Amino acid sequence: MKKLIVSGMTCSHCEKSVKEALGNLKGVKNVNVDLNTKVVTVEGDNLEDTVLKDAVESIGFDVDSIE
Repeated sequence: MKKLIVSGMTCSHCEKSVKEALGNLKGVKNVNVDLNTKVVTVEGDNLEDTVLKDAVESIGFDVDSIE
């Protein structure tokens, strides 16, 4: 499981966009977004930080950290 801190998300449309961008990646099984804390939790197999970061940043959001 990976936890991303994503800045720039403000509404349900942002949440949906992030879920779709990450959910379409190979190996991703589940994506959960908490708009209040800006935490995106990604569950799956062989999740690479750079791939996750690139997917989020390609739709206009910033990844502040990945754990």
